Amino acid sequence: MNRLSLCLAALPLTLALGACAFAPSSQPPAVAQPAQYGVEATPAASAAAQGVAQRFEQGARPVPEWWKRYESEALNALVAEGLAHSPDLAAAERNLAGAREQLRGQVNSSLLPSVDAGADVSRRRALTMPNLPEPTAQYNVFTGQIHAKYDLDLFGAARFANASLAAQVEQQAFQLESARRSLASNIVTGAITAAALAERVALTEKQVVLARQVARDTQRRYELGSASQNDALDADQDAATLEASLPGLRARWHATRHALAVLLGRNPDQAPPDLAFSMLAVPQQVPVVVPSELLAARPDILFADAVVQAAAADVGVATAQLFPSLSLSASMGKSGFNWPAAMSGAGAVWAIGASLTQPIFHGGALLAERNAAKERYEAALLQYKQTVLTAFRDVADTLSRLDADGQALASAEASRRSAEQSYRNTASRVRLGALAPYTEYAAEQHYVAARLREIEYANARLTETAALFQAMGSPTRAAQQ
Repeated sequence: MNRLSLCLAALPLTLALGACAFAPSSQPPAVAQPAQYGVEATPAASAAAQGVAQRFEQGARPVPEWWKRYESEALNALVAEGLAHSPDLAAAERNLAGAREQLRGQVNSSLLPSVDAGADVSRRRALTMPNLPEPTAQYNVFTGQIHAKYDLDLFGAARFANASLAAQVEQQAFQLESARRSLASNIVTGAITAAALAERVALTEKQVVLARQVARDTQRRYELGSASQNDALDADQDAATLEASLPGLRARWHATRHALAVLLGRNPDQAPPDLAFSMLAVPQQVPVVVPSELLAARPDILFADAVVQAAAADVGVATAQLFPSLSLSASMGKSGFNWPAAMSGAGAVWAIGASLTQPIFHGGALLAERNAAKERYEAALLQYKQTVLTAFRDVADTLSRLDADGQALASAEASRRSAEQSYRNTASRVRLGALAPYTEYAAEQHYVAARLREIEYANARLTETAALFQAMGSPTRAAQQ
């Protein structure tokens, strides 16, 4: 029987030593880095549009306050207000502060002994024995003691638990940084989009007025016999179609302004005034961080790294639970059957001891917990790889869209210039009497439509630039220090 007990006691030790380590590596797995982000190499610069050809700075470092590159003090003020007054950010900061306090408490409790004071007052009755001539004695007991206890971390269970909790706190810190950067990006995107929608609403309203004028002129020409009924009906239909699109466009504009107000921590009815869309400068230089730098710059990748660290430490905790645990304890105080006796020298009591516990049989629960921790660790490694791949794709897609936006904007700008010149030529010929007045309205309609397309692509380039800054992450901690 003794030999069997020894074999069972040695089983966890044998299994743990066979694993060669209490915990696996907490370093993230190596991920193959692409030679370039997308299927096509990133160009040195985008197509020139509206006088700006954005340059892609290969190997540049992430930009901390990238929104300032739009050269708009009003936009900078909106971002600063949002970062200072967002309830979501404030709540995340509070949660992070609480997590750090919890970590501090756990670390201190694992490194230092616990000391407690206690007092006990009780009235007792001795065990009743049959056939006793005397009645059972009743007495009081007064006790006051100070207890001290210290758990020796022989096999690192507490150390691994502290490392796991520290990694979880890091996860919250990276989530806060990600939320902060996402908030800034959403404010920039919302402010730019609201400004673009304000321009589009104004131009669409002008389009409706022009379309109605064209419809009236076409109707008059139909009545005079110089236009067909179909021409009149088509003109009226075009005007009605434009009018039908206007309410939805206004609703999008209002919804964007409402969302922006909430991002700033305001009520929707306190939305800020729209920025002047024409005054927003397109950032001429945008960073393209090398993949190796991206791993240390994006908060989502750093979060996945912290998950790996926590999972590795959890394996260490589960392994250490298979080994013996040793606790030291001591107490001293006073005790007696009445207060005078308890406070006298005869009432002094003390105790000192040690407790050693070795798990022997728990129905396989401890081994199952260790196996489960190892599986979670393997899952964390795979999730880290997936996060890195997703980040690479995010950058590749954003670069591709931004390059396409530059090309589309250049084409839309050329179309708008042609439509504008055609409108001016037509207006001049109308003033000279060479053309009928309705042709000027139609030419202006084409110009306004071209201007609308240009604003749409200009808005896309501005917002995609913000998305690229966001995709590049934050500077590394070393760079910030």
